[in-house]
Amino acid sequence: MNRKTNPQCAICEVKNRACESRNGKGPSFCPTKNHKKSIEKAMKEYQKPEVGAFARMASIQEGEAYLNRHLKPFIVHPYKTRVQEICEFAKRMGYKKLGVAFCGALHSEAHTLARILDAQGFQVVSVACKAGCIPKESIGLEEQEKVRIGEFEPMCNPISQAFILNEEKTEFNILVGLCVGHDSLFFKYSDAFTTVLIAKDRVLAHNPAGALYTTGIYYSRFLKPMVSRGSDIT
Repeated sequence: MNRKTNPQCAICEVKNRACESRNGKGPSFCPTKNHKKSIEKAMKEYQKPEVGAFARMASIQEGEAYLNRHLKPFIVHPYKTRVQEICEFAKRMGYKKLGVAFCGALHSEAHTLARILDAQGFQVVSVACKAGCIPKESIGLEEQEKVRIGEFEPMCNPISQAFILNEEKTEFNILVGLCVGHDSLFFKYSDAFTTVLIAKDRVLAHNPAGALYTTGIYYSRFLKPMVSRGSDIT
């Protein structure tokens, strides 16, 4: 594939898109047109019983998040929060034991979530990000790279979180506010399927989409090259 055909769905301006309509069209970089082998490979994965059942229930959950779908013309009317959808989806899948991997800074949110899940009949296993109390120096951090310079600081330990939930044999895991990168490590090492309830954003009250919505005003600087790390791009 050359650069002209590399997938660029995010900048597609076609109104009747090939990915949404059998008679649709796509630009030169349309993956629906150019990556048929990958799509065929993916469809084979859906034939696996566990994967297929999970995908089917996820799509059923998606549909039932809207009211009055039987009425024409259909008017989009969502009415379920993500917390409710997670509970419903887990019940659809027949899951009994749920894992919650959370950031210590969101202990209150994790506590509330655990209460909700318990009230809905689930067995809940929760693990904080600092589990193990391992110093950051153990992964090579230098003193000036810590949050609290000059003090003992335990590392965020998403691999341990994943291993502990694996050991507990959780059937479905929920992430609550893990840092960028730490969440990635959890996904990689978790045996169970994982969903995200809260994506951490320290500035925007854990609403990272807020920065996207305000690139025309407050966050217009994001559309310009960032000089370097740290305070230079704030």
